[in-house]
Amino acid sequence: MNAMGNPPVVVAPVIQLRGVSKRFGRTHDLAARTARSLRRAFGGEVKDVVVRAVDHIDLTVNKGEVVGLVGESGCGKSTVGRMVAGIMPPSDGGVLFHGRDVATLAGADRTRAALQVQMIFQDPYASLNPRLRVADIVGEAPLVHALVTRGDWDGYVDAQLRRAGLDPAYKHRYPHQFSGGQRQRIGIARALAVQPEFLVCDEAVAALDVSIQAQILNLFMDLRAELNLTYLFISHDLGVVEHLSDRVVVMYLGRIMEEAPTDELFIHANHPYTQALLEEVPRIDRRKRQFTAIKGEIPSPLNPPPGCHFHPRCPHAMPVCREVAPVLREIAPGHRSACHLND
Repeated sequence: MNAMGNPPVVVAPVIQLRGVSKRFGRTHDLAARTARSLRRAFGGEVKDVVVRAVDHIDLTVNKGEVVGLVGESGCGKSTVGRMVAGIMPPSDGGVLFHGRDVATLAGADRTRAALQVQMIFQDPYASLNPRLRVADIVGEAPLVHALVTRGDWDGYVDAQLRRAGLDPAYKHRYPHQFSGGQRQRIGIARALAVQPEFLVCDEAVAALDVSIQAQILNLFMDLRAELNLTYLFISHDLGVVEHLSDRVVVMYLGRIMEEAPTDELFIHANHPYTQALLEEVPRIDRRKRQFTAIKGEIPSPLNPPPGCHFHPRCPHAMPVCREVAPVLREIAPGHRSACHLND
């Protein structure tokens, strides 16, 4: 109860994933379907090849928060980002926007939810249509969705480009006439043009020079303060995530291994995988250390190991790790970890 005697208002997270999984299967042409049918008819075994990209995860992103999603290449973090952005549907579970399952929305509600969650992609060279001028890339969606009138369109596009740090005088140019950092700014302007409240940034600075990375990261922080944005920031660079995020989620082979506030995770990492990742981060105070990579290679999502997915590479693996998948549970306030060492 609050001071007025009324129950507290419960605010739903902006984005919530509940038991979300994503599997990819092979699409068979007519010849392959015929061969499979004949194999079955003669008693042969037919196996479907399935990639388990994301395996039953729960994730919450609250209003105004920056959540960093990290892990090695192939862990499923980009797939999570695409499901959050509505680019691909989950195979199981639900993606909730302000407490409502996006799959159940229809009409204007579905369009509104789609506009409110935008994605900024890793490759600024591939994410822009080379046949369109910058003005059309940035201004097409707000015009189509009636966020701006034709009479105000030109000034609206100029405002979006200025906000992203670009000179509006360049709006009649094509993407190939810009540098990588400028193209990424065009992608940011395009995302902001539909007035979203949530941005999925998928390795948004990975393809840029270090000096340009710093400029784009500072731009993200300025936009967060100016527009009250919420971010899911996907990256393999723990240094960037530490600088930008309020909370960090660590993924491995489609599962969440650990989740904690940024300071807590970087000081008191609990999961052996998180500890190994942090040991590999270059730091000035450890410049004379000999760095050792995590032993072994990430298993194939076509045939993930039983039990804990990390056990083939874990120096602390026990027999139970090979048989039972650990539950992601709270080990400290706001700190969750999926490891049998906590039992």
